[in-house]
Parts: sequence; structure tokens; C-alpha cells
Amino acid sequence: MMECTDRHFRYLVRLISRRILLYTEMITTGALVHGDRDRFLQYHPLEQPIAIQLGGSDPAELAESAKIAADYGYSEINLNVGCPSGRVQKGRIGACLMADPDTVAAGVAAMRLNGSVPVSVKTRIGIDSQDSYEFLANFVEKVRDAGCRKFVIHARKAILTGLSPKDNRKVPPLRYNRVFRLKQDYPELEIVINGGICSLDQAEEHLSRVDGVMIGREGYKNPYLFSELDRRIYGDDREVRSRAEVLSEYLPYVQQQLDQGLLLSGITRHMLGLFHARPRAREWRRTLCELGRARHVDAGVIMRALTVIE
Repeated sequence: MMECTDRHFRYLVRLISRRILLYTEMITTGALVHGDRDRFLQYHPLEQPIAIQLGGSDPAELAESAKIAADYGYSEINLNVGCPSGRVQKGRIGACLMADPDTVAAGVAAMRLNGSVPVSVKTRIGIDSQDSYEFLANFVEKVRDAGCRKFVIHARKAILTGLSPKDNRKVPPLRYNRVFRLKQDYPELEIVINGGICSLDQAEEHLSRVDGVMIGREGYKNPYLFSELDRRIYGDDREVRSRAEVLSEYLPYVQQQLDQGLLLSGITRHMLGLFHARPRAREWRRTLCELGRARHVDAGVIMRALTVIE
């Protein structure tokens, strides 16, 4: 998610769950081919396993980006064919590519030839009036034939004109059954469901029908949602870290970033939801926002902010 799942947020989530697969923000191929690669691709080794999400349509640029990502050690390359943003569409990126499965297939084939990392595709169930199961199945088949074996499917169609990206996440109705049918018809593919999933209870229900679950906005709003994930989904019996323990383990990382010149607000903005729906959560958010505006502070102020909750 743009401006959300950066390396600072991912590091925080990794302290909450040891097993979850993390994804980067969507990074355009142009940014990697022509821009500052370290800025976009740098991550802490603790974040692994981590997938990079690419935005692009030119097979040559996708192939070069896949090679770059592989060299950086990413464990999966995910091509975004689901973002409905008008700005993204102007670059022939995102959900508009569902109308051109041959281009997506060519991009997937190029990435697979030029890199050693598995390639997946994130998509919607349809776009605008092209909203049938047959349209989705045709898209999946063409991309599958190019070598893609994993599809992350947001179970809403995208409306490409007249609807904002925010409204595209809630206005088109969810059609989970269409994703379930896809898994039933193509059992050899790894099908991951996305969209409107707000709890581990819902995730467990979906996992009886598909191979995986992607949680996006809800996880950013409430990252401690993932605290029971390792135990419930992966059978990991290690003790669940409390929020205070997570913060205590986060401090050395925060201090390292501050020592390198990062403003505290670049990190505290990702921590606002850590006490989501808990008593005094509003005071926690307010305190973090105030701390984030301060300069020349150390990471210890975060633990002092914890006293607001305790």
C-alpha cells in the first residue's frame, strides 16, 4: 500500500508476527530502472520473507526490475494489476491492464526469464462492465500460460472512471464466491483472497476454500491484529509478544533510524494503530503525533508515550 507498507512499518509487523509474508509498497519499474534503487528496495534482513510489488507494463522494464529485485534478495515478485488510481492508469499500470491480458502475460514471461524469484500477480475480479467470471477466468488462463502460478485476487471489480481509489475499496460489492470458484476450477494454482477481511476469524474461514489470505488496510489500521496469526494459522506455539514487548524490541531499530537522520514522525505515523480499539487509544495517537513533530529526541520517548496507555 502506497505510503503505508514501507520498511519501518514492515519491521514493526515482523516483531508482531514471525511468519507473515510482508509486501512492499507498489514500486514502479521506472523508479527502479532509472531511480535511486536503495531508496525503494532497502530493507532490514529481519523483514524476510518479503515480496516486492511492482507496477509496470513494459516487458523489458519488468524483466530488468525483476533481476534487480532478485539481486536484493526479495523472496517473491508481485505484479500489481489491481490498482484503480487514475494517475497509475496514465502509465498503463494497475487494474487497466486486466483489459490486456496478453501484455500482462508478456510481462510475467519476461520476469520469469530474467529472474530466479517466483512471480505472482495481484488483480481484481473484473473492471467496469467486464465483470463476468468468464472474463476473470480468461485473464487468469492467459497469465497462467505465461508461467504464473500464484494469483492474489481482490474480490471486487475496479471501476476505472468516476470512482476514487478509496471508494473502489468499498463501493463495488465483494464477490468472494467468484474467487472460491476460481480455486475450484484451477486447483493447481495458488489462489490468495483479498478484500474486506478484518479478522483472523474471517481469514480462517477463507482458508478452508483458498490457499492464502491477504490483509491490507485493516492490518495497517490495526497491526496487532496479526499477534495471534502465527499460533492460529501456522501452529507456532511460541509466546505471543505483548504490545509493550513489541515496542521495547522496536526501540533499537527506531534509534538506528534516528541516528541516520530520519525524523521520528517517519516512524511514529506507522504506530498509531498499535492500540486500536483499546482504552485510551486516542491519547496514544495524540501523544505520538506530538512526539513526531519534535526534533532531537531519542527512541525512548516512545516508551514514555506508553505510560499514557498504562
